[in-house]
Order: sequence, then C-alpha cells, then structure tokens
Amino acid sequence: MKRRFSKSRMLLALALTGTASLASAQRPDPGKTFVPPPPVPEAPYGLSDLDASGPLFPDAQLGDDAYSMAPPPVIVDGQVVDGPMSQDFNVVSHSLSDFLALAAQNNPTLRQARLQISGETAKALQAGLYPNPTLSYSGEQIGLDVPGDKDSPGEFQGLLVEQRFVTAGKLRLSREKYMRRAHVSEHLAIAQQFRVCNDVRVHFYRSLASQQILELRHELLKTAEDGAVTARELYNQGQATRPEVRRSNITLQRARLDVLTAENHYRDQFRQLVSLVGVDVAIAPVTGSLMPETEPISYQQAVSTLLAESPELMAARAKLAGDRVTLQRERVEWVPDIVARGGSGYNFDAKETVAVAGVSIELPVFDRNQGTIRQAQADLMRQQEEIRRTELNLQRRLASTYQQYLTSLQIATEYDRVIIPEAEMAYEELLESYKDNRVDWPDVLSAQHDLFDARLTQIQQLEMVRRNEVLVRGFMLHGGLDAAQGSTPPGHIDANPKPR
Repeated sequence: MKRRFSKSRMLLALALTGTASLASAQRPDPGKTFVPPPPVPEAPYGLSDLDASGPLFPDAQLGDDAYSMAPPPVIVDGQVVDGPMSQDFNVVSHSLSDFLALAAQNNPTLRQARLQISGETAKALQAGLYPNPTLSYSGEQIGLDVPGDKDSPGEFQGLLVEQRFVTAGKLRLSREKYMRRAHVSEHLAIAQQFRVCNDVRVHFYRSLASQQILELRHELLKTAEDGAVTARELYNQGQATRPEVRRSNITLQRARLDVLTAENHYRDQFRQLVSLVGVDVAIAPVTGSLMPETEPISYQQAVSTLLAESPELMAARAKLAGDRVTLQRERVEWVPDIVARGGSGYNFDAKETVAVAGVSIELPVFDRNQGTIRQAQADLMRQQEEIRRTELNLQRRLASTYQQYLTSLQIATEYDRVIIPEAEMAYEELLESYKDNRVDWPDVLSAQHDLFDARLTQIQQLEMVRRNEVLVRGFMLHGGLDAAQGSTPPGHIDANPKPR
C-alpha cells in the first residue's frame, strides 16, 4: 500500500503519541517501572446502558454511516453483573496494615487457637485436682426381730467418710502433662497467626496486582478508542477501507471486554481478601507496592531460619517433651492409692456411740499398667520420627516455593532492567518512523502490543515474587481460614490408663 496519506498518518500518530507519553510518564527513567501509575480515567460506558436488543450489526447491507465506533458489550437478559468499578482513586483506599489489623481482631481461627490454649489449661487444672471425699450412710441388721415381737432399729447406724490418697505424684505429673500440651497449643496458635497474616498478605498482593492490571487494561482501552476514532475519521475522508474500520471496532470491543474481565477479577481477589479479615469491607482501591522491599533471600538463610524458628517444628518438639511426661505418668500409674474410711455411729446393742475406721489398698498383681506404658513408649518414639518428618516436609515445601520465588524474581528483574525499557524505545522509534512514512502502521501496533505485554508479564511476575516471598519468610504457613489445630497431631497414640 502506498504511503500517500501523510495527513492521516499524522492524525493517527498524534493520537498514539498521547498514549505513549502517558506510559512514559509513569517511567521517568529507563528501568524504573515500579512507580505507581496515575489515576485511571473514568470508564467510557456504564453497564446500565448496555443494549441487549440484537447483534452489533443487524443490517445485511451497511451504509457508510454504519461504520461507527463499536457499541459496548451485550449483556444477556437476566444476567447478574456488578456495576462498573469507580475509577476515582481519590476515595478511601486500604493498605496492607489495615487488613492485618482487621484480621487480628476478627478472624475466627485466631480466637479458636486461643481457645485451644484455654482448653488445654483447663485440662491441666482438672487433672491436678484431688479426688473428692465420699460421704455414706451405713446401717446393719435394720428391722431385726427382738423379744416382744418388735422390729429393732438394727445393730448399727452411722455416717462414714471415705477419702482416696493419691500416691507417687500422679496428680502433679497429670497436671504437668496437660500443661505441656497447653505449651504445644501456644506454638500452634503462633502458627495460626502466621497462616492468617500470610494469607492476608498473599491475597493483598494478588488484589494489588489485579488493580494494576486493570489500570493497564484501561490504558489499552484508551488506545483502542483513539484508534477507532482515527479509523472512522480516515474512512470519512476516504483514506481508510471498511475492513480497517471493522478491525478497529473489533480491537475496541476486545479492549472493553478485557476491562470487564479485569474488573471482575479484581472484585474476586478483593472479596477473597475481605473473607480473611472477618468483616465486610466495601470494594475500594488498595495501596501498596509490588516491588520487593528487602534484599533477596538466600536458600541457606531460608533453610536455617525455617528449621530453627518454624512454629510447626517448635510445636512438634514441645509435643515430644509432653510425651516424656506422659511416659513418666504411666510408669507410676500402677502404684496403688490408699483409700481410708472412717466415721461414727450408734450401736443399739451396746447402746453407745462407736467409731468406724478402715484402710484399703489395691494389690497390683495382674494389672501393672504394662500395656499403657508400652503405648506411651511407642508414642514417644513416634513423636521423635514426627519431628524428623516435619523437618523434611518443611524442606520439601521450601525447595519448591523458593524455586518459584527465585525464578519470578529473576524474570521480574530482567523485565525491569532490560525488556520494558527496550520495548518502550522500540515503540517510540517505530512511532517516529511511521510519522516519517518509513514503516507501516501494523509495525507500530505490534511494538505497542509488545510493550503492554511486557508490562503485564512484569506485574504477574512481581505478584508471584511477593506471594512466594511471603511464604518463605512466613515459615511456609498458609490457610488463614482452616480450623486452628489442636495439640494432638495426626497419628498420635493418646495413652490413657483408663480410656474414657
């Protein structure tokens, strides 16, 4: 095609120069792509104005006036859709610290974790309580016939008190056993705090990335609108063909649908974030940066910190200490307690008040708690292997997460350092060449798409960097709405001398 329409080229180039200047204004220096973008302009249409009456081009034969800008997307009757998101970024926005504060106060799993501690402490209190005494009434030979054919009140009637005296420090060991479990619950509560905070951080960065992608889609929509307007003006001047106008309408419609998709995705991510904090928060912009704020994490540093400070591992070690106390408790279970009984009553035969006393003790001839002791020993050895299993499982999870963190960080760094600056310069140079009639318009569009694709990839990679960084620094814990764990881990053999 001959390059004879210099005026039309100039119109199209001027339209895109504004878009290029908008993108370049966000990055004043090559490689500085992490500067937050400016406010997004108001959406060009509202969903309430969408027309569902028919196809985009219902007429079989189209006149020249039919080649106007494409109408907004059609919404099916009865389809439930949210209204367009407000692009007024001067409204109240939310930061990461806001969501963390709300989650600390309202996330139900944190209260569950605290109640787990209270429950184990209550068990310790109950386990150390001394047994209650027993008060009983005793009567012997009541109603026995006596001379005179009369019923007698019996030989003896009186009140007796019985008390069990616990030996071998059983109550002390029982209380210590459950206090150890309460200590395990404390570590698990810390782990639950990390789960909640990590999930809040991950979903916050996902929402932030979705918001930046939405802003990028609005830039693409503005470019598509400028292109459609320019194509229509060129067609009216006889300098563009009908297929060119159709292609510009297709591009515009796809850009609008991309904006709708990005808005829906942001709503989804924001609502998932709100579900973690436990209170309703209206959809609004989030403020923050996807740029990592600390130095890159080394694998050795991550491993050493994980194995030394992981709440899961500390809970497993505390459980081992509790199992040692459990074994001590079961080893003294067979030592018999002393049961003493005493009281007073009236002997009707002797017609005087008498006293009653007695002592009993169980003889451990057959049952010396042998099975429960072996059960406690087995659970102690099982817990030793549980610690090792936890260590290996943490290292396995860390290896996969760290690989994703490192790969995403390397990709995001190179996009910021090389790819995006090169894409910007290529686009600007091709745009200048187009103004001078040295390249065709498709070459400029291709360079522009490469630039936006690079920026989109950079946002996605930075979101992955943040997500994996949170997990690496947060001891690989996630699941902020999973029920808080108790002090008894899966596979635990709960030794009890008298199962109940």
